[in-house]
Amino acid sequence: MTDFEHKADERGVPSVVEELERRLDELPTGLADRRVFLAAYLRTTVAVGRALREARFEDPAWVGRWDVVFAGMGIAAHDADLAGDPVPRPWKLAFDAPKALPDLRHVLLGINAHINYDLPQALVTVISPADFEDPVLMARRRRDHERIDGVLAERVSSEDSELEAESLLYRLLTPFNRLSTRRFLKEARHKVWHNTFELHAARLAGPDAYRARLAELEVLSAAKIADLLEPGQVVLRLAVAGFGVTLPPPAA
Repeated sequence: MTDFEHKADERGVPSVVEELERRLDELPTGLADRRVFLAAYLRTTVAVGRALREARFEDPAWVGRWDVVFAGMGIAAHDADLAGDPVPRPWKLAFDAPKALPDLRHVLLGINAHINYDLPQALVTVISPADFEDPVLMARRRRDHERIDGVLAERVSSEDSELEAESLLYRLLTPFNRLSTRRFLKEARHKVWHNTFELHAARLAGPDAYRARLAELEVLSAAKIADLLEPGQVVLRLAVAGFGVTLPPPAA
């Protein structure tokens, strides 16, 4: 458990919100590009906390624990990079992307690292090997995982108004972009669930197998950066081509 998780574990999502706010307040000048993703993530975390208070999950304690672990991974990458320490390649590419990119691109780069790379690891952390053997429990875990999709979908219109539009064409296509965003976020999280089972199988096979599969996931997530930087209507393109990554069957 990280220092952040130790501090946040008892209070859950409210503590995550405080930690994100602190990092926004302390962000060095010249990192406005990073502020865009952190602020979007803060708003989404607040929305998850509200959904917890509204009793929208079957196992709110588990969702709260998941949120702490998941947020901790992104915060750890942020802190490590600012300290000059190594970070996983998907995060490094997101942090080193050209600062002049539109806000949307910076948010998508952060989402790629956090959902495609971090989220399967977070789920494996909060779902024990014994849990994986319980089909009733796993069905409940999956339903709560999918309920997060609903929270994200509700945020799309609000986030769209928060971000700087890439072009006049992007603004004209806004209704289509919102539908596309909901579609590719749901698709990505579906693949996350698959990748979680792949990482769990590797965990059972031992530390070396797990490290090898995690390295594969890191490569796949880093390779997604090229799609996100390609010129054009990125949201519509992702809705067609997909945003998520899929771990292939392990090598024999």
